Amino acid sequence: MNRNLRIALIVAAAIAILAPIGLVIWQSFLDGPFFARNIHLSLNAFRFVFNDPAFYKALGNSALISTGMTLIAVPIGALLALLLVRTDLPGVRWLEPLMLAPMFISSIVLAFGFVVAFGPVGFVSLWVKDLIGFIPWNLYSKTSLILLAGLTHVPHVYIYASTALRSLGSDVEDAARATGAGPFRTALTVSLPMIMPSLLYAAVLVFFLGFELFGLPLILADPQGVQVLATYLYGLTNVLGVPSYQLMAVVVIVIIAIALPLVFLQRRLLQNANRYISVKGKASQSRPLRIGAWKWPAFVFIALWLLITVVAPVGALLMRAFVSSWGEGVDIGQVLTLNNFRELSEYPNVIRGIINTLLLAVVGGAAAVGVYTLLNFATHRWPTKWSAALDYLVLLPRAMPGIIAGLAIFWVFLFFPPLQPFRQTLLAMWFAYMLVWMAYGMRLVSASLLQIAPELEEAGRVVGASAGRVSRELTLPLIRAGLIGSWLLLFVTFVREYSTGVYLLSPGTEVIGSLLVSLWATGGVDLVVTLSVLNIAMVCSGLLLLAAFGKKKNG
Repeated sequence: MNRNLRIALIVAAAIAILAPIGLVIWQSFLDGPFFARNIHLSLNAFRFVFNDPAFYKALGNSALISTGMTLIAVPIGALLALLLVRTDLPGVRWLEPLMLAPMFISSIVLAFGFVVAFGPVGFVSLWVKDLIGFIPWNLYSKTSLILLAGLTHVPHVYIYASTALRSLGSDVEDAARATGAGPFRTALTVSLPMIMPSLLYAAVLVFFLGFELFGLPLILADPQGVQVLATYLYGLTNVLGVPSYQLMAVVVIVIIAIALPLVFLQRRLLQNANRYISVKGKASQSRPLRIGAWKWPAFVFIALWLLITVVAPVGALLMRAFVSSWGEGVDIGQVLTLNNFRELSEYPNVIRGIINTLLLAVVGGAAAVGVYTLLNFATHRWPTKWSAALDYLVLLPRAMPGIIAGLAIFWVFLFFPPLQPFRQTLLAMWFAYMLVWMAYGMRLVSASLLQIAPELEEAGRVVGASAGRVSRELTLPLIRAGLIGSWLLLFVTFVREYSTGVYLLSPGTEVIGSLLVSLWATGGVDLVVTLSVLNIAMVCSGLLLLAAFGKKKNG
């Protein structure tokens, strides 16, 4: 790829990334929606928001929830990584894939599941009430929200902790055991300190994700008047009786100002992580720590976490989807039905939502991989300031929660006349998804490109092939399997996405995730539960395809 084409692609990406952010900043300094007549530069939006007590309550709640979920997720994630990676715990082969389940289920679907399982008339709640006479928890409390948010973000910590543990040899652990240290003392004094940079990175990630929480607070906290920044923003939509875009823009700037330093801190921590590892060993030399009689309590602990975060909410959704009603004294055998699924087919917008979701996931996911591949080729083996700039630029959309990125892109399609005809099309929705997940998708494709030795590409150039021909006929075929894997992961990601499309939702552009938010607001519980089950089924289908592809690729 020649230099001019590389620069053109990087500039195009920069415009796509910076235009929404620039428009948000511009909107915050106006006294009305940017498309209105007779608007003027003003600081009134900042005065309104910063004088609103509800804003500070939402900011405080976001900080509290982020801190609480980090304090819950990091120790549990680190402990589970130690148990599954470094000990002789039974059942690791099938337990480990289940650890990642909460990452692949939409958080708003999990929130619905928690309501159906642990709500006042939830399946688990009524079962516990029959046993002990009362329900010992309040699902709609701030404590429950923090606890569930922390438990559902354990996999984010587990991924980084387990990866770091696998990169360590067991030499130092063996030396500690030889001096008489028990398995848990070895873990606390040797294993965990060695992976501390990865745990710190995961802690920053979870803390950041706490500020972009939307689904869980919307379902579990908003009904009680407890707001976080994302739900406060959502509530500002028509607070003045007209679209209050200027107020929303101010909140967006606050969230970006909080999130952006955290995103760049993550990058710095990831770059410096290997500097802290002083001893490395081959994976084949790694020997599990024997924990003896503790293996069964450890197994029960993992099973309990899975029960609360995955089995109970998903199982409750499945049960609720196949009954006509539920409550105290209801005999489940007498209310079994398939009518919920039949009724689902009677709503044209729901059918369109299912079809659009599949189109975005299948076709849109493939198109997104194509964009990410082009951008990776633009920076591939080209260590210049242009490449470094793109590396940082792709982090900017990640600093915006999905609902905020969707709002900013909605404004872009509303503001620029050439884009206005596409505002109520799937193209706008796809562009939002592609931009929000750009950093993730770029990493997926980059991982495949980095596996190609530079000598192979150099050999192609030596025999006279142009850079473009080398890319088309050598590099692309070699990374084809990686691109297919990236597409399957994006398929799952696009299917589970819900917050990005909330403000882009319009007749004809419905997707399952955004429909769930709007249907819940109208009280359509049966529709929400049934659609949630379909969403889980689609995610599971994508994961099964990914697993089958991975097995075929490796075997």
